[in-house]
Amino acid sequence: PVGTIFGIYKVPEGIQRGEKGYSMDMFLQRGTNMVAAGYCLYSATTVLVLTMGNGVHGFTLDPDSNTFLQTHPNMCIPNVGHIYSFNEAYFRGYSEPVQKFLNNMKAAGTMNGKPISARHVGAMVADVHNVLINGGIYGYPATADNKEGKLRLLYESAPMAMIMEQAGGAGSTGVGRILDVLPEKEKGIHVRVPTFLGSPENVFELDQFHRFYGEEE
Repeated sequence: PVGTIFGIYKVPEGIQRGEKGYSMDMFLQRGTNMVAAGYCLYSATTVLVLTMGNGVHGFTLDPDSNTFLQTHPNMCIPNVGHIYSFNEAYFRGYSEPVQKFLNNMKAAGTMNGKPISARHVGAMVADVHNVLINGGIYGYPATADNKEGKLRLLYESAPMAMIMEQAGGAGSTGVGRILDVLPEKEKGIHVRVPTFLGSPENVFELDQFHRFYGEEE
């Protein structure tokens, strides 16, 4: 399964649009300025998950009428989950806090009454959707080769973080809230951030491992 992610940002007041009708300052915003976010998951069925800042709702495409029908009203992620979705092929390149977090989760054996389970398709939309439905944590950390991770803040991490927060979950870079990150102008619209999304207790625990085992500034 593959998918499409989108975020809609409000243009800040007083922005000069420039000769082409837009300027870089229109895009380099914190995720808190988004007015809507969503994703489409293309699999056996086509599912649209959408938030406009007042909860999260899921819609499934009806091929007969060619319309989306609301099938998942008021989606809420479990407070804690047993699923972790990380690409463990890069485990040795993860930072010490992430390695310790994953080892600790696996050593726990069970969480929320269910056996700890690894689920990683490799497509962000599919993996995040699974975590949203069942609870747990999705992670695309920084690695030794990619110090800022590989997911783009403005159109991947931030929209997914808004969806997670609106569903009662959390989105973190490991050291702070994803939606609070202000892109640096020098890095442009493709700025990347380490990304952790999921149930609030799982993400909080991940943040605590960064706090206690992360490198001192």
